[in-house]
Amino acid sequence: MSKDIWAVVPLKVTTGSKQRLSAALPPALRQRLAIAMFGDVLAALTASPELAGIVAVTLDPEGTAMARAAGARIVTEGALDGHTGAVTAAARLLAAEGRGTMLALPGDLPLLSPSDITVLTRAHDTACTIVPGHDGRGSNAVMLTPPDALPLQFGNDSFVPHMARATALGLNPRKLVLPNIGLDIDTPEELAMFRAHPSQGRAWALLAQEAP
Repeated sequence: MSKDIWAVVPLKVTTGSKQRLSAALPPALRQRLAIAMFGDVLAALTASPELAGIVAVTLDPEGTAMARAAGARIVTEGALDGHTGAVTAAARLLAAEGRGTMLALPGDLPLLSPSDITVLTRAHDTACTIVPGHDGRGSNAVMLTPPDALPLQFGNDSFVPHMARATALGLNPRKLVLPNIGLDIDTPEELAMFRAHPSQGRAWALLAQEAP
């Protein structure tokens, strides 16, 4: 496969973000955690030799500054249209530019590492590779060649529909299980899973600092 691989990471405006963590964290800490996880994702992507570039789809001021400092392209189209709208807008842009491959990831994967990206990109020997969430329901990473090969509709139960749609389109989709990519942080249970795996990232440092 071509090394013309562009990572796409949406970040919605973080004010009031991560509502499903409200039982575990106060609002200000939820916002700081969202930014910290986005920083962890950017750090892993920036350190990966597998990528041609990074696209951050966001209107969040702090996230924009962080992405720009990491050398990412800032795209605002679709930034207010949820994860699906943001990724779709970026896919359309990359396809129009003739880019080879899109790797779409959420901004809340605090355990993501450059080695995870290497494993994923080198396993991508078809038009569509999807990494499911830890519960097998969501689509935590979607890699497409070309970037607009598959119409995407993210959600809590998007993995099976994405695989079915890709199969129907003849894309020969590959399922790849990668635990670090599988753990996105949306619920108190997922937060507890993350806290059980000490790491060196911003998100871990933030939570360790705020621990009672």
